[in-house]
Amino acid sequence: MPHTLIAPGDVGAYAFLPGSPERAAKIAAHFDSPVKLAQNREHTTFTGLLDGERVAVTSTGMGGPSAAIAMEELWRCGASTFIRIGSCGSVSPRVRKHDLVVVNGAVRMEGTGRSYLPIEFPAIPDFGILVHLTAAATELGFRHTVGVTITKDAYYAQVEPDGLPYGDDVKARWRAYVAGGEVCTAMEEAALFLVAASRGIRCGSVLIAANNHDGTDPDESDVFMAGGTEERAIVAGIAAMRRVIAEDRA
Repeated sequence: MPHTLIAPGDVGAYAFLPGSPERAAKIAAHFDSPVKLAQNREHTTFTGLLDGERVAVTSTGMGGPSAAIAMEELWRCGASTFIRIGSCGSVSPRVRKHDLVVVNGAVRMEGTGRSYLPIEFPAIPDFGILVHLTAAATELGFRHTVGVTITKDAYYAQVEPDGLPYGDDVKARWRAYVAGGEVCTAMEEAALFLVAASRGIRCGSVLIAANNHDGTDPDESDVFMAGGTEERAIVAGIAAMRRVIAEDRA
């Protein structure tokens, strides 16, 4: 493959999609017999075993275009079930820093998905994976919310829109999304869900909240540091994939 540098047969049916290469290595540490398979640009791929089943993890980088590329190339090489393990920003008091969000839909404030399906088509995860992610977070005792995320493309234009030509419209749309009940924001979910729908494959997402919605930060801890709560999302994603594998075997 031109971007991930993997080849057909290199991966099995199950794959994880973190954004950062650093998180890919953390996820691979939960595999049996992990092997670093390839690294190119933002895409780092490890393979290994989970309950005897071949699994892979490939970092996507930030945003829909590179996430779609990673999913497409993994699919071409044999993967058909995906769980994104990522981070998000809270936009709701329902989601506090260190909470998990199990995503049940994504606002399409992005452009990649429009190349796959028209804007009226909903960006939603596979229901079975959604159920397994929710069950895993519950069984692990992690505080979590099931809710809708806002998938954005232009990070700074949408986080700091003041003074930009389109800024007033961006702020108005953002207020409407939040009023409608969206709980967090990230940059990949809508694109991944729409690629999966287009290819007839499965995808779900679990995210760790890196902030409080109002900007307060009582503990001033780093979610992503060694031993940080980022590991909750990883553990929940791994547990959910084990459940998916067991169900598929049954």
